[in-house]
Amino acid sequence: QVQLVESGGGLVQAGGSLRLSCADSGRTAGSTVMAWFRQVPGKEREFVAAINRRFGEAYYADSVQGRFTISRDNAKNTVYLQMNSLKPEDTAVYYCAAGFRFTEVAGDFGSWGQGSQVAVSS
Repeated sequence: QVQLVESGGGLVQAGGSLRLSCADSGRTAGSTVMAWFRQVPGKEREFVAAINRRFGEAYYADSVQGRFTISRDNAKNTVYLQMNSLKPEDTAVYYCAAGFRFTEVAGDFGSWGQGSQVAVSS
């Protein structure tokens, strides 16, 4: 039962930009927070950014602050992650998640997308 569908990943050179999208099928209705996490092989899933769906309040991991922007379009049930000034260390699989707490803890989110690969070359 697909709930969150991501798109927009790809390969980009360092300094470039990408935008990820996460479409909510509606089955996560009621979730108040959307977030992006990322993961590289052998490491735990890492928090990137989160946004309150109603008020638009957002916060970011220190590693992406000032470079990434999370936003939402409630009419489209879609959340975006605009990634600028990308670095090779941003290379990872990016996941969107839906939940009810404004938290950086992956375990607090009950719905996840399938993941979208982002690769940044030096």
